[in-house]
Amino acid sequence: MAIVSPLAKYKLVFLGDQSVGKTSIITRFMYDKFDNTYQATIGIDFLSKTMYLEDRTVRLQLWDTAGQERFRSLIPSYIRDSSVAVIVYDVANRQSFLNTSKWIEEVRTERGSDVIIVLVGNKTDLVDKSIDPAVLSFYLRILYPSIQEYNYMPASSVKEHSRDSGQHEQVSIEEGDAKSRDFSIMFIETSAKGGFNIKPLFRKIAAALPGMETLSSTKQEDMVDVNLKPTVNSSQGEQQGGGCSC
Repeated sequence: MAIVSPLAKYKLVFLGDQSVGKTSIITRFMYDKFDNTYQATIGIDFLSKTMYLEDRTVRLQLWDTAGQERFRSLIPSYIRDSSVAVIVYDVANRQSFLNTSKWIEEVRTERGSDVIIVLVGNKTDLVDKSIDPAVLSFYLRILYPSIQEYNYMPASSVKEHSRDSGQHEQVSIEEGDAKSRDFSIMFIETSAKGGFNIKPLFRKIAAALPGMETLSSTKQEDMVDVNLKPTVNSSQGEQQGGGCSC
């Protein structure tokens, strides 16, 4: 009789200021849709989704937290047993970016080094769509660090995105990358509205989840190669009913 291994479960808590797009990122990942009507999260929301990886299946528990100050007292209890903290800021709102330092420190206070922290700059749809080759190379290095042949230019030499002057003071990708290096955490920019980098975000998280180090070196290399490459028909990989072939 075959032995069925228990489904590995991992808790992901989404943190960040109000209206940076935490709920929208989760909604895009879960249902591949975006709601233009803003509704503030009240307290804590919880959703779960299964990801089918190359060699195993994992269950992600997504905890969506409220960004308002009046709910801050609830946050520590949800951080304590988390596997991953996803800290989100709005690339068109500098204050939300500056406040990520406090969120990172709060996670470290509760969990120390026993947690994966991912810094996410959301709402890239608010920036200029043009990307020069240097910026494209910069994105590729962040998304696919195992691939060395890209003509990468250091962050210090990459020109800042041209941001819409009608928005608040905005945050460059170099600043996000620099902060992630300062805190030794992961970093990616996304657009929940446009669906940009949402699946790569969760693939990066899946590749770094606790337990990956128990795989053989061969399997680990294969997994990185398979899961971090963009799929040809990525929209077809999403399965209804809480399943995702990410």
